[in-house]
Amino acid sequence: MNKDLKRHEMLATLNKLDKDQHKARSMVIKDRLIDSVEFQNAKTIGITISRFPEISTRPIIEAAWAAGKKVAVPKCVQKTKEMDFRLLTSFDELEIAYFNLQEPIMSETEAVCKQDIDLQIVPGIAFSPGGYRIGFGGGYYDRYLADFEGNMVSLALEVQIEDEVPRESHDIPVDKIFTDKQIICCRKGRDSR
Repeated sequence: MNKDLKRHEMLATLNKLDKDQHKARSMVIKDRLIDSVEFQNAKTIGITISRFPEISTRPIIEAAWAAGKKVAVPKCVQKTKEMDFRLLTSFDELEIAYFNLQEPIMSETEAVCKQDIDLQIVPGIAFSPGGYRIGFGGGYYDRYLADFEGNMVSLALEVQIEDEVPRESHDIPVDKIFTDKQIICCRKGRDSR
């Protein structure tokens, strides 16, 4: 199965989910993440502003701010397919960008160097236990993560975990996946294959 077909199938499954159950499961995942050593030790967290059916990231961002952490969110540069992470101190510093994504307003936010991000929360649609993922199809994160040295984790509902996902040589796996049922240590999943 190719990535486009798997992406389409998983999005169809996710879009059928009950929104109240999705919200409750998102909160379980948020609690698992904020209790983790990766979150606790991070000074700066890279994270997107989610939209349904993604795991809700606003409560995570609020928890990070409450813990005195810096939060960096990406501005996607369509022409180069790169991301420019910007320091977010308020949801008022966001604007609606292409594909209805919420992104930082350039004039109201400052750039954050990749080396200053300790924890990168990587979005995706489907995941393998080894940390490989199918994203939203733009390849932004694979380019960004190629030389990223911090911790990389993803957030997913248990239904998003597949035995295998199609992958390519340039795909970068995450280190852990936090779900509503478990925390998957992906390096172990890669070592056992």
